[in-house]
Amino acid sequence: MHGRRHPGPAYGSEETAISDHDAQLLRALHDEHADALLAHALRLVNGDRARAEDLVQETLLRAWRHPESLDPGRGSVRAWLFTTARNLAIDAWRRRSARVGEVYTDELPEPAGAVDEAERAVEAWTVAEALNRLSPTHREVLVECFYQGRSVAEAAARLGVPPGTVKSRTHYALRSLRLALAEMGVTE
Repeated sequence: MHGRRHPGPAYGSEETAISDHDAQLLRALHDEHADALLAHALRLVNGDRARAEDLVQETLLRAWRHPESLDPGRGSVRAWLFTTARNLAIDAWRRRSARVGEVYTDELPEPAGAVDEAERAVEAWTVAEALNRLSPTHREVLVECFYQGRSVAEAAARLGVPPGTVKSRTHYALRSLRLALAEMGVTE
């Protein structure tokens, strides 16, 4: 996690009042913007509720860490929240894409110094193996839309098919990918 961390105030310190104020600010932000922010986050993560809720939580945490950004004189608070959520979603997508993208190189992975690196390598290999089990049309639409980051229109032009075909292939490709992962013993 990036950004500065706020250590909790000592019990009975003068900072406790500030902490209470921060808690009230966070509660007010949540009450006023959480529903709209969740709807926005759901669109950003293609309806994955758990990821959307994590995105809302991280966005509100960033707001708490940077209250100066919430000054109405600097612009709409909701716009700042939506922009922050979008940036967090893009960062998460890039991290996932980078992990999976490692599978397509001919190089051997570097020795994993930490368990996390080993787990990521196994996850990347598993997803690559599941992708290899898909039909070529399903695999290419997922690569275009998710790994290359192309829009439906861009993927349609690149693949030489109508946008509606890209949408339906993406739907069925994701379903096939889930089935392939389930056959490999991967659960959500």
